[in-house]
Amino acid sequence: MRFNEFKDTLEALIPSLDDIEVEEGMAWAKRGNKVVRKYRCTGGPRKSRIVSKPAQCFAPPDIKKRIKLKMTKARLGARMVRKAKKTKRVNPASRRVQALNKR
Repeated sequence: MRFNEFKDTLEALIPSLDDIEVEEGMAWAKRGNKVVRKYRCTGGPRKSRIVSKPAQCFAPPDIKKRIKLKMTKARLGARMVRKAKKTKRVNPASRRVQALNKR
C-alpha cells in the first residue's frame, strides 16, 4: 500500500502531513548508451528533477559543481544545446528513453 492511502487516517496524528511528500515517481534516463530506471523528485530542492536515488531529492546542493556548470554553460552553452538536440534526435537509446517517459 502507498503512503498517500493512509494519509486520511494519519492527518489527526500528524498535523503538518501536507508538507511531507514521500512517494517518488519513476522515470527512465540514459547512462552512456544504456537505459536505466531513475526517480522524479516530487519535493525538496530538486523538485521535478530526475535523480538516481530518491534520497538525492533532499540532499544539499554541491556549490562547487553548480559554479563549474555555470562557467561551462557560459563558455559552451550554444554548442551543448546543439549537441544535445542532435543526440536526442539520432541516438536510439535517447529515443527509447523518450518513448518510455511518455505518459
